[in-house]
Amino acid sequence: MAAAKVEEKELENHHNSDCLIQLSNPNLATMKEDVLYHFSLSTSTHDFPAMFGEVKFVCVGGSPSRMNTFIRYVATQLGLDRPGEEFPNICAGTDRYAMYKVGPVLSVSHGMGIPSISIMLHELIKLLYHARCSNVTIIRIGTSGGIGLEPGSVVITRQAVDACFKPEFEQLVLGKRVVRSTDLDEQLVQELMKCSADLSEFTTVVGNTMCTLDFYEGQGRLDGALSSYKQAYLRAAHAAGIRNIEMESSVFAAMCSMCGL
Repeated sequence: MAAAKVEEKELENHHNSDCLIQLSNPNLATMKEDVLYHFSLSTSTHDFPAMFGEVKFVCVGGSPSRMNTFIRYVATQLGLDRPGEEFPNICAGTDRYAMYKVGPVLSVSHGMGIPSISIMLHELIKLLYHARCSNVTIIRIGTSGGIGLEPGSVVITRQAVDACFKPEFEQLVLGKRVVRSTDLDEQLVQELMKCSADLSEFTTVVGNTMCTLDFYEGQGRLDGALSSYKQAYLRAAHAAGIRNIEMESSVFAAMCSMCGL
């Protein structure tokens, strides 16, 4: 998805007015308790506004260790590090996901692939809603396969596309085909690109990101147990503006957009 050095001050004015989390599930209003099963958190046992009310930035990525390293780096950048102290895993009651917080920044792991990040996002978005957070910016950071780029390059995603190069996320919901848009915030893309101008360690580009359903055949790799490699397909993807391939961007873009994030 996107990766760049982003300091809080660079994005603090991203939204000029309060933008609250939007949920499209009326059932939540009638529930006495909302249990976020895979976070091991519940509205009846945890004070969400007190724990998370100040959150303005959420960075999500695949592995727990990576997100722990990330939050420690952010703490240093914001002057909120605690020498000799570890940042506790807020989701210590489960081994599904890990969550760390420092100041206004939340760092959450999401595992690998669309199903895993989808489950995490449902509960993360409800967490932000129950905490009454506003003006929240969410960024996915992680590794990907590049198309036509030098290894180590950073791609900031303008639009997530599927394996047919369409900017949409398709899902079967109760037996019906549901298609949702995968547009991302263009203003945030440009702000991240401006941040990258100060960094000379790697090349940063803006491009489309292809989201696939698996790591091997879906990404045209040569080293899986099965292989359907076609170089012409990757050339066509590059011609369509695609610069990298991963497995989470489409549902990430669709769900965040639907909830006003």
